[in-house]
Amino acid sequence: MRTSAAKAIPAPHTPEYGIIGNSVAMKEIVEVIRQVAPTDITVLITGESGTGKEVVARALHAGSERRKHPLVAVNAGAIPEGILESELFGHERGSFTGASEQRKGYFEMADGGTIFLDEIGELPLSAQVKFLRILENGEYQRVGSATTRKVDVRVIAATNKDLEHEVRQKHFRPDLFYRLRSVNIFVPPLRQRPEDIPLLFTHFVDEISKRDNIKFGGITPDAMEVLKDYGWPGNVRELRNVVESMLVLTKGARIDVGDLEKFLRGHSIGREERALPVPLGKSVEQAERELILRALLDIKGNILDLRNMLSDRLQDLESSRAASPVSVSARTASLENGLSLQAMERMMIEEALERYKGNRRIAARVLNISERTLYRKIKEYGLG
Repeated sequence: MRTSAAKAIPAPHTPEYGIIGNSVAMKEIVEVIRQVAPTDITVLITGESGTGKEVVARALHAGSERRKHPLVAVNAGAIPEGILESELFGHERGSFTGASEQRKGYFEMADGGTIFLDEIGELPLSAQVKFLRILENGEYQRVGSATTRKVDVRVIAATNKDLEHEVRQKHFRPDLFYRLRSVNIFVPPLRQRPEDIPLLFTHFVDEISKRDNIKFGGITPDAMEVLKDYGWPGNVRELRNVVESMLVLTKGARIDVGDLEKFLRGHSIGREERALPVPLGKSVEQAERELILRALLDIKGNILDLRNMLSDRLQDLESSRAASPVSVSARTASLENGLSLQAMERMMIEEALERYKGNRRIAARVLNISERTLYRKIKEYGLG
């Protein structure tokens, strides 16, 4: 029985090849697709898991002269190493135990069309040699056969690994790496293109509500802002799953900020989760150094803001609590006696929430912070 690692992919029919997004990064990707798709050049698509690398592969095939021929997608990481060559290149009857009949491989199935090899970084070294040969001249041999066969296939590969690092670690052949990266399309993570989130959200709502006949009650602007600020570690795939859960569980109710926590899998809601953009050509190490620097600068800025906020707001809060001078004075004395910055921040938030009877919008305005930051701080300090 053939493994489920491969599947036929229907070609998209939209003008932008099914790619959803108005961000600069996605527009640049669409432009590269327009230029590269009509050729037979090998393309390597890189990016984190769940960013939509397969969508880009579909777009490349849809824009090519091969679009009337098969597009076969193969997840190289999902095929056991012992049968990988048989799955890719086929085998002859009796070539190994269980080979009761002759079988075509995925390359042969894609003849005349395109083969999309996802998770190419998982390809074992033993198979990389044969893969390089078929990339170079289209030649291969079925397992158990000495006959050289030839196919006319365009190769598109994808990986979430740093192949340069894999080459340095001798886990990936350098000649195969340089052959694959004729054109490299990097798909940025969703957190680096938040302006695409409302478009993707709407697309998934329409798709899922029509498929399952589910009513959608809408989402507030504040809740959408939270979705844009969330880090999305699972990228577009996670967003789609969140939308699906929302539609099923909210039962047509309008979604507000307070409803999001259960759908965002316990991750904190805030801008701190948004990673520093990683431009094309930068190494992982360089990107990590820049991310750490950005985090340090953000921490410094937050401390300065909080210090100013405490100075500006403490007197206002004392005045507003004139009816309870003993309580305010006691808290003021505690501040003067050397409480930590975190403890002072928590105390200020408690004061504001108590003063305004839990109205977070007013409390945020008084504290001179955004509502999103206040929601995050309430969760962080267990004040909800």
